[in-house]
Amino acid sequence: MILPFLVGIGSGLSLIMAIGAQNAFVLRQGIRREHVLPVVLICGLTDALLELAGVAGIGFVVERAPLVLEIVRWGGVLFLLWYAWTAFQRARRPEVLVAGEGSGGSLRRTVLACLAITWLNPHVYLDTMVLMGSIGNAQGDPGKWWFVAGGALASIVWFALIGYGARALTRFFATPKSWRILDGVVAVTMLVIAARLAFGGIGA
Repeated sequence: MILPFLVGIGSGLSLIMAIGAQNAFVLRQGIRREHVLPVVLICGLTDALLELAGVAGIGFVVERAPLVLEIVRWGGVLFLLWYAWTAFQRARRPEVLVAGEGSGGSLRRTVLACLAITWLNPHVYLDTMVLMGSIGNAQGDPGKWWFVAGGALASIVWFALIGYGARALTRFFATPKSWRILDGVVAVTMLVIAARLAFGGIGA
């Protein structure tokens, strides 16, 4: 079942490679070299779990639960606005974020932030569960399970790549100015995603 496996990899990568809240968060943790493994595992395994749920048919239920998605949408908007504000504040005081001299965010706080960015984004449910679930089920049985395996592998590899690959940028981020630029980009990214959720709806 090589073809469904490859389709899963391609579909998974096409959905997660765009710059978004998750990718920005993982990239920043990778550059700081803080709790990279837990972050990569949370993002990768969450995608795998949701893809499995979508293929198993739960995506069909989620697609028909507009109230639940609305609650998640506005929760996501509020969280993204808060995260954009904290990134903006860091950009104003970049001297405390020089690589190797950071504030040393706790594992608990990092995990909670990663879970919020992951689970308070309705696009995760629509893209990963509904869309991937639909594509996966089109592969038939047992092809759909190979599709899930391919999608899961793509997610884990991608997040590991940007999480651990970001270490190559550590030298560049050895100055406060570089951190100001990164956190400025993160803040803008979060604001754009929040605005799309708030004014464009879930399907934005």
